[in-house]
Amino acid sequence: MNNRKLFAFIPLVIFIVLGIFLWRGLSIDPTELPSALADNKRPVPAFELPSLTEPSVMLSNADLKGEVALLNVWATWCPTCKEEHGFLNRLAQDEGVTIYGINYKDEPAKAREWLRRYLNPYKKVILDEKGTLGLDMGVYGAPETYVLDADGVVRYRHVGAVDASVWKTLQQVMAQVEQEAVK
Repeated sequence: MNNRKLFAFIPLVIFIVLGIFLWRGLSIDPTELPSALADNKRPVPAFELPSLTEPSVMLSNADLKGEVALLNVWATWCPTCKEEHGFLNRLAQDEGVTIYGINYKDEPAKAREWLRRYLNPYKKVILDEKGTLGLDMGVYGAPETYVLDADGVVRYRHVGAVDASVWKTLQQVMAQVEQEAVK
């Protein structure tokens, strides 16, 4: 008889454990993805890849140093990238924000045409045709935007489009990074 009573409580225990597990899942932000680079303040991985706009010029992580900047991962096949592109142009032109681009797993001719048609907000554009730099950075997909300090260290990562509300956060992070550099 005692075994039957014990077995009667098993579904209740399973239900309670499952309920706790699911309740915990509700408190997790699905837009927040871990970043080995940003979480540990690591530099952009060493790379040597061609410039999209000047294919004979090779770019490296040294080209991303010197000032606090944004590093934006984009592609022509990415509809969200097209949505954010106008906003990035405004940041670069109207607010003077330095933005570097990584053209991720894309066809160079299409990417160059895209920048010709929709304008180029980027100071330099790295052509990551095979996605090797993206893989080294832990890119989940496009768009992703990173805040870099003047030493080329990743200080923050945003997955998804940059818009006015995201820009407020990026702006705060950039200001904090600049203040830390002064100290």
